[in-house]
Amino acid sequence: MDVNAAVAAAAAIAGLLTGVIAMLAFRVSEREQRRPTRTSLHTDAVLPPGVDTVLSVLRSSAVVLDEADGVVKASSAAYALGLVRGGKLAVEPMLKMARDTRRDGEIRQVELDLPRRGTGRGEALAVSARVAPLGSRLVLLLVEDLTEARRIEAVRRDFVANVSHELKTPVGALSLLSEAVMDASDDPEAVQRFAGRMQIEATRLTNLVQELIDLSRVQNDDPLEDAEPVRVDVLVAEAIDRCRHAAGTKEITMAAAGAADLRVWGNRGQLAAALGNLVENAVNYSPARTRVGIAVRSVAQPGGDLIEIAVTDQGIGISDKDKERVFERFYRVDPARSRATGGTGLGLAIVKHVAASHGGEVTVWSAEGQGSTFTLRLPEARAPRGRRPSEQDDTEALDGEAARTSHPSPHASDPSAYETLPSPEVLP
Repeated sequence: MDVNAAVAAAAAIAGLLTGVIAMLAFRVSEREQRRPTRTSLHTDAVLPPGVDTVLSVLRSSAVVLDEADGVVKASSAAYALGLVRGGKLAVEPMLKMARDTRRDGEIRQVELDLPRRGTGRGEALAVSARVAPLGSRLVLLLVEDLTEARRIEAVRRDFVANVSHELKTPVGALSLLSEAVMDASDDPEAVQRFAGRMQIEATRLTNLVQELIDLSRVQNDDPLEDAEPVRVDVLVAEAIDRCRHAAGTKEITMAAAGAADLRVWGNRGQLAAALGNLVENAVNYSPARTRVGIAVRSVAQPGGDLIEIAVTDQGIGISDKDKERVFERFYRVDPARSRATGGTGLGLAIVKHVAASHGGEVTVWSAEGQGSTFTLRLPEARAPRGRRPSEQDDTEALDGEAARTSHPSPHASDPSAYETLPSPEVLP
């Protein structure tokens, strides 16, 4: 009997101990579950309600940090910018801002220049970082990429500076020349000479203002809103006629050839201005007694045929470093020659914008001392839409006029030679 009682007592004690141990284990487990772990810190459960949805629609890069500087939430843009790496905020100045904000609760903002990942060229990434407390434990970091805005602002600033300089030069010259005319009022020859110079500067100022207007128009207008089929041979004839006097003065031969009856869709005025600028540049930068060729052809492409208009000269050529910048506004390869020819540095910028707005492009091939070839590529318009008979008669009349003006120079050679343009050479 005593033995049975002892066994029962031992079993009771063992059961009691087992219950106590189970209860302690349950309490410990419950405490561990409530404690935030590394895994739980990266889940969305700790974020206040609705924050995850708001962060997903923000344009800025978003990062949420916990009290241990661990990343709780980060948008894909934050990873793309290289702000988050290995679950940690990788930008030390932003990390310091987050710690200061967590300590005093103040909102902070700063602009930083960060190195780009993987470029190796020292390019900076301009960002604006804003840090604010999110609840009692979290910190929200919003980062906005300002690189493109900075670039646009730099372009605008350079444009204003260049315009100011270009306008100041002829205006200052006119002011000085007017004073010279007043001082030389008793010398008719001097007055005539100064008046001639004033006329040149006034023409230069007029051309600059007009090209600024043209550039603004092609940048702001949509040429395809009122697009029409435009005959390429008529555009070529107009470009040649525009430069006939300058080419005749320098005894430059102009000739054109290529497939007939080709059309492009677009704004006739803008297309004529673009091609005219290319031909005018070819004439201005070519030595005397050379030739300028305009070749036109249709090129088959998977997305639709293209019209290529190649303007080739035998001028001074363009170096490799200058070829990357010739389409920038106010950039001139030879500023001294540009002053002599009245160039403003806006002609090729206009050509670039016209080509882009018409769904095409403009490229350049050039070698110093061997001349240049500028190629304008535009989508082809297969046939005009809904032309009336009277319009067809007008087009045929234009064809006849284009045939009469295609070779205005008395030195023009056989246009068939320009089907495949030969290597540039100076004519005797």
